[in-house]
Amino acid sequence: MNILVTGGAGYIGSHTLIELLNTGHEVCVIDNLSNSSIKTISSVELITGKKIKFYKVDLLNISELDKIFKDEKIDYVIHFAGLKSVSESFEIPFEYYRINVQASIVLFELMLKYKVRNIVFSSSATVYGDPLSFPITESFELSPINPYGRTKFIVEEILRDMYKSGLFYRVSILRYFNPLGAHSSGLIGENLDNQPNNLMPVIARVFLGKQKTLKIFGNNYETIDGTALRDYIHVQDLANAHLKAIEFSQDSARIITLNVGTGHPHSVMEVIESFENASGVKIKTEICDRRLGDAEKSYTSVKEINNLLSWKPKRDLNQMCFDTVNWLKTQKQV
Repeated sequence: MNILVTGGAGYIGSHTLIELLNTGHEVCVIDNLSNSSIKTISSVELITGKKIKFYKVDLLNISELDKIFKDEKIDYVIHFAGLKSVSESFEIPFEYYRINVQASIVLFELMLKYKVRNIVFSSSATVYGDPLSFPITESFELSPINPYGRTKFIVEEILRDMYKSGLFYRVSILRYFNPLGAHSSGLIGENLDNQPNNLMPVIARVFLGKQKTLKIFGNNYETIDGTALRDYIHVQDLANAHLKAIEFSQDSARIITLNVGTGHPHSVMEVIESFENASGVKIKTEICDRRLGDAEKSYTSVKEINNLLSWKPKRDLNQMCFDTVNWLKTQKQV
């Protein structure tokens, strides 16, 4: 199939390109490079030995996007593009609604115009808010507690309505937990250029000497060591879940909504210690107040995705940290 990947030069998108290309699919990529680099596309081409059609286009640029749909004859869309920081979404909520929701609507309008009825959507576990019990299953109530999570929830609702109306044919909504790691080749990993808010890229910046300390937001949670618990998943395992979603039930209309994680949560301190073991470098930390919108714990059940897609994560936290360190060293950033 010819698959359009929005945000394909980004962290998860680029790893998913490798899965798609290695399985024989054709891809074209749309990315405005606001939080990614064209060098990533070159690295994916090097890893796979295949060329990628790349368009530097913003999803809100309707005329340019229309031309791409007209020229490419797309079979499937994987929609990654968007802003993704919980803390930043409180500071610039309008931008999050404009880029995550409005741009998605533009994309969906053009999908309808060109009769592209199949999509995998990059959602988030933040749609669950702060659940009262764990592990989180797909049947839990959706009650996001931050603007970022609400943008994902809104787009999910649009997709559910599009499917119910018969306008979209195959819809897969994947709710990510916390991707970590890098490609085993060491050629692609997570962007560190902008000021990141997620845990691992901040650890990496401290490791590289780009900032002095790692801020730990709260050490008084009711968890094993007082720091927040999260379900971390290797980015290559997460990328593979997208391929599995596309391959699932190709002959019939279907909407699926699945959590993608490992089911095994780790605390902030456990991630730091695992990274220190992989790198041999001590990470200097600073305890700060809790952040607005941060949940105490978040981890998933993987029963549904295991049963439906026959998908299981292959890599543990130690592998995530080892591959991150390998990528940093390969990039000669150390």
